[in-house]
Amino acid sequence: MVKVAGVRFKNAGKVYYFDPDDLEVTIGDHVIVETARGLEFGTVSMDIMEIREEDVVQPLKKIIRIADEEDLRRHEENEKKKAKAMKACQEKINKHGLEMKLIDVEYTFDNNKIIFYFTADGRVDFRELVKDLASVFKMRIELRQIGVRDEAKMLGGIGSCGKSLCCSTWLSDFEPVSIKMAKVQNLSLNPTKISGICGRLMCCLKYENDIYMELRKGLPDHGEKVKTKDGVGKVVDANILGSKVMVRLYTGEKDEDGQEKLGTEIYTYSKEDVKRLDKHKKHGHGGHNAGKGDNQNASILADVDEAYIDELKELIKE
Repeated sequence: MVKVAGVRFKNAGKVYYFDPDDLEVTIGDHVIVETARGLEFGTVSMDIMEIREEDVVQPLKKIIRIADEEDLRRHEENEKKKAKAMKACQEKINKHGLEMKLIDVEYTFDNNKIIFYFTADGRVDFRELVKDLASVFKMRIELRQIGVRDEAKMLGGIGSCGKSLCCSTWLSDFEPVSIKMAKVQNLSLNPTKISGICGRLMCCLKYENDIYMELRKGLPDHGEKVKTKDGVGKVVDANILGSKVMVRLYTGEKDEDGQEKLGTEIYTYSKEDVKRLDKHKKHGHGGHNAGKGDNQNASILADVDEAYIDELKELIKE
């Protein structure tokens, strides 16, 4: 077992493990730690604890000291210099006519390097820009291209729920989100309804996905034939959280094409009160399963308007 303390360098940023050595640090303490890019100013976000060695990325760096007044003063100065650095960099970007959007700037604690974060649609040749910035700041320059999700995390904002963005307040890591999650939760597949201000699928689609997947087990699919106490019918809708299905019963008559007719009334049954008649056809064995995965993937977008297909494909790109 290894003794570690968790340290964050940014609000809602990722937590990194450090060796507290003989220091007694607690949550909220500002500390100076040793990192791959030199000394950094961070905040303890996880109390000292013991974890397995295999869960630690070696070598484990140490917490050098608890930040004193001089360290706090230097950190505040670095924060104050950011606005001036942003303005100078933006002027140089405009001068070179580069198609890039400057998002944020960060000074390393020891002032050996300054990092500029930006977004761009493609690759940007910023070699001349780096030379100009080096002549202005007289230190090492790093330009780091980030994605739109990271941009939203850095800048913050208000989500469609009316609250501050999860990624900028408490969500430390981005997890994969897919269109299937929206489909499982019976949400509208309109891109404007399920995308965040970053233009990607909303992170919150992931939060309740596991419970929806659990509740969907054994629940008939839309269009599936089922047997009820009132007769055989077809599922037309489902209430996943209530474990109920809405069914239209077959009348026993057939139309001109030989298809069984459905009644106009809709009956509601609990999941336990219906028997799935198409279950074995859809989830059979052997040769019947060939291409099953492809068919399921294709059905995810089956009832989406064609006008939205391209937008949905763009949303799931990273």
